[in-house]
Amino acid sequence: MSDNTAAGLSAPLIHAIIPAGGAGTRLWPLSRRHHPKFLLDLTGTGRTLIQGTVARLEAVACTTTVVTGSAHLAAVAEQLPGVPCERLLAEPSPRDSMAAIGLAAAVIARRHGREAVVGSFAADQTIADEPAFHAAVRQAALLAQAGWVVTIGVEATGPSTAFGYIRAGEPTEVPGAPDGRRVLGFTEKPDAATAAQYLATGDYRWNAGMFVARAGVLLDHLARLRPALAEGIERIAAAWDTPQRQEVLERVWPGLERIAIDHAIAEPVAAAGGVATVPVSMGWDDVGGFDALVGLVPVQEQGPAAGAAVLAGVSGAEGTQAAGEVTAVGSAGSLVASTTGRRVVLLGVPGLVVVDTPDALLVTTPGQAQAVKGVVDGLRAEGRDDLL
Repeated sequence: MSDNTAAGLSAPLIHAIIPAGGAGTRLWPLSRRHHPKFLLDLTGTGRTLIQGTVARLEAVACTTTVVTGSAHLAAVAEQLPGVPCERLLAEPSPRDSMAAIGLAAAVIARRHGREAVVGSFAADQTIADEPAFHAAVRQAALLAQAGWVVTIGVEATGPSTAFGYIRAGEPTEVPGAPDGRRVLGFTEKPDAATAAQYLATGDYRWNAGMFVARAGVLLDHLARLRPALAEGIERIAAAWDTPQRQEVLERVWPGLERIAIDHAIAEPVAAAGGVATVPVSMGWDDVGGFDALVGLVPVQEQGPAAGAAVLAGVSGAEGTQAAGEVTAVGSAGSLVASTTGRRVVLLGVPGLVVVDTPDALLVTTPGQAQAVKGVVDGLRAEGRDDLL
């Protein structure tokens, strides 16, 4: 199967990989270990983040494979009835993104061949301009066919210190991928002054963790750079569609190196000149905290909560929870997220974030939203697993 690029060349449909892990601690107390953010409708669209991700990929994918924790497998299956059960891969414990993506790529390679183009996309992101996203993925698929490891570079809308950065170099000159550029390097989250310098050059994009490559290219890089990890993944993949799957998985998986795909493959391969990027402006957000939700949840234009953004009746892994009534007086720019069914009243407190759940109440501001993770770390240190 193929799809057409704007240039008229045939771009392959990809085999999409969706790693669905993490607890989304910056969105506590909405996001918890047992119902993390990718299983929640956090933007009021009527679908959860992972449902939105799968729907977004339908235009460019011939198959979709989801890798998630064993504890979330049933909820993922329930939310994604259109994804066949054989394409839901459960990992016994978190081993970071390289093991998850590598296993999916190895299983896909055995099912569809090592020439198959795979693309990894996080389960918990939002994209406003889906046609722009599709066009970028089609270009990335053509670059991948040419042997590149490709990352989608998101146009930075400001000097954020919350994201990593991709430095783009000269064009790749691959037919059908006019926007493709060589990656000169990746930078971890910089300070504000450095981020501003990056944006002034015009050569930097945010790293959204989206990677596209031929399955064989990805696995060959891994075998060269992290041979023990690659060998373990291949052993598990070889047994995946056999009765030996569980035995091999339980024996091999716990010993796999815990490392992100950025450090295992993207950074060293970029240093060797083998990574390309497709820069794109597509209204991307990683929903990384309540500061992001302030910009994603529509503001009420009328009624008792006019001027505030209200996220009530959050739906997710445990169904739609009770929606409370919200009144906001003199509290423009505030965000209220409620799952308790009780009335929440804001009076003369503009710009607040109020999150009301049955067992925890959070009151903060968008400027402090990234510090919520520290609160969760503190609860963990106190042994309050019931609140995590």
